[in-house]
Amino acid sequence: MEFDFLPKLPKPDLDDRTFKDLVDECILRIPRYCPEWTNYNPSDPGITLIELFAWLTDQMLLRFNQVPTRNYITFLEMLGVRLQAPTPAVVDITFYLSAALPNTYTIPMGVELATIRTENEEAITFTTDRPLVIDEPQIRHFLTSPTTEDTPASLRDRFTNFWTIRPDGDWYGRELGFFEEQPQPGNSFYVVIDEQSQCEGNVLALQIKGESATATGINPDAPPRRWEAWNGLEWVSVLLQESDDSTKGFSFSELAAQGINPLQGADVVLHLPQSWPVTTFTAFRGRWLRCTHNSPQPNQPGYSSSPRMVGLSIRAIGGTVGASQSEFVHNEIVGESDGTPGQTFQLQGIPVLNRREDEYLLITAPGGMPLRWQEVSDFANSGSQDLHYTIDSRTGTIQFGPLIREPAQLQQQTQRREFAQTGIQQSMLQNPVLMNELERQYGAVPQRGSVIRMIAYRTGGGRKGNVQKGTIIVSKTAVPYVAGLVNHTSAVNGSDAESLEDAVIRVPAMLRTRDRAVTPEDFEVLTLQAGSGAVTRVRCLQATSKADAGTVRLLVIPNANTDAIARGEGMGPEIWALNPQLRNQIMAYLDERRLLGVQVKLQAPEYVGVTVQTEVALEPEYNNPTAQQDILWKLRIALYRFLNPITGGNDGKGWPFGRPVYPSDIVNLFQQFAGVRYLGVVQLFELRYTGQNWVRILPQNQVIDPGSLGLICSWNDPRLRSGHVVNLIQ
Repeated sequence: MEFDFLPKLPKPDLDDRTFKDLVDECILRIPRYCPEWTNYNPSDPGITLIELFAWLTDQMLLRFNQVPTRNYITFLEMLGVRLQAPTPAVVDITFYLSAALPNTYTIPMGVELATIRTENEEAITFTTDRPLVIDEPQIRHFLTSPTTEDTPASLRDRFTNFWTIRPDGDWYGRELGFFEEQPQPGNSFYVVIDEQSQCEGNVLALQIKGESATATGINPDAPPRRWEAWNGLEWVSVLLQESDDSTKGFSFSELAAQGINPLQGADVVLHLPQSWPVTTFTAFRGRWLRCTHNSPQPNQPGYSSSPRMVGLSIRAIGGTVGASQSEFVHNEIVGESDGTPGQTFQLQGIPVLNRREDEYLLITAPGGMPLRWQEVSDFANSGSQDLHYTIDSRTGTIQFGPLIREPAQLQQQTQRREFAQTGIQQSMLQNPVLMNELERQYGAVPQRGSVIRMIAYRTGGGRKGNVQKGTIIVSKTAVPYVAGLVNHTSAVNGSDAESLEDAVIRVPAMLRTRDRAVTPEDFEVLTLQAGSGAVTRVRCLQATSKADAGTVRLLVIPNANTDAIARGEGMGPEIWALNPQLRNQIMAYLDERRLLGVQVKLQAPEYVGVTVQTEVALEPEYNNPTAQQDILWKLRIALYRFLNPITGGNDGKGWPFGRPVYPSDIVNLFQQFAGVRYLGVVQLFELRYTGQNWVRILPQNQVIDPGSLGLICSWNDPRLRSGHVVNLIQ
């Protein structure tokens, strides 16, 4: 391992001879010790033996020269530097009930879930991080508005004096329009849920009943509407996929044509955000859902008339809760104390994840009561009576306070110097009390025979936990009334344990910042430390105006599993979403280290998709279908890897912030492949994801036709599965 970032000091090799030097020295000694040997060619068996022993000696010198590296590692250990443990991946798990329950139902914390075990891969276990409450929602208001606003101001109550509520919570009445009689883009209606309903993260089925004669003129497979919920900061989409809308965009006539009676109702399944607070807009208070009439896509019709309904009800059919890649271990007996200072014990499950409030060590002395001990990072501030211990998260080693014995010569030499400077007789400085203070206990030691028990801890973590969506479907814990579960998003933020090379890079930055955030570089380094492996890149932006003075803006790219690139798959921008858990973790860490008055804002960068369109000419010997498909596959993987926030760029450390893509970049990339003779014109197009469609940035925004796309290099989407245009020409 070479430390290229260190100052260029003289190379500390204890023996700087190379393999060639050893061979040359041996050959020069041949005339002296064996003058009859005259053939020095490499084909001579004797020269072969010389090269063999020179190679063995070179290997010995290589290990011998690693002594300075060992000294460097020892220095890191003296500083108390420990390698960071793996970080668990986090994911949202959606539970679906077998039927709507009449009472509030709670799925407890700690439910274990897993992926399917295969012949080649072990099952990966996840554990829910908090309880999930699935409540009975009640509709309080139905409101309409002619426009779409972040803060609704012009709302009209459509239930009062027109509709009636049944004892079971269902509303019914005469026909009621969702939008204006002549619907216009921006028309909205709001469903306000009673504030007493604890529906955060619930999956709600909004049942809508209508007349089959109310045709609306839209394409039921692509209805121009958008479902959203207010999460306290913004309106977020809650319709996971079009198949969750059984009303087909309120096309009750389409349902009747399929033999379904719309008067019996059709469901719209909405996945609510886990933060869904009670909010007041104008005079109405509750939890807010909204459906907005969008502008129809090109070549798609809009609403010719407002859809109408005669009944509305809502019920909870499931819920979503956060989970982390971990397994719980409860009440593990670690061992029995022998009463010696500095004793260590080993946990069975490793690595150990960061401990929570209810994860601690309980020690029971013989004939005594169980006492809870406190975990500390080190014993620097621990007294002899403090019930402290440390845990190495990577190795699972528990250690109690050591006994430090100082050499008596050190105190005696100090007294001699004091005598020489003050003239006081040395016999007057001899203090028996001081002589007994040559040893110090850091932290208490469990009494001999004490039983040491770890109440609970979690083990897990690593990149393997960044599983794809739809893979966590097995419940290892029996949960009543649950019919199934699934992760609708990919798991993110899982990272492996820190390597020695990473620690060597981290420690100089740690010594430079001294755990304080002052300069932009300090904020970047501390943000990486706060992520504990879950953050791969950070960029601190400079203030551009006086209004931004005192505000630090950080662009954070979370860690993600890039294994999909090797399979020829892109990575969507949702992979690098900054989830609330990671955001809170970083903010809590920076708040303790920033200067007073400095405001920190975390945000994700604005990711841009890239379409590459070109023609590749191959060498004549590659003019066969097998070779062509192989080269196309390699070019696609190279593009996905090159134009990527984590693996991209010329150095492979992530595409630089703000750097544009030039055609010459693609030319240089493709010319590295054997068989590529030359390239045609390289065309690059910028893509933006609007939440509904991919849009190519041209003078006029156009929805991309899936049949005429270039290769999406930064990410991939099911709508673009046939999109690559890298043509081969002879």
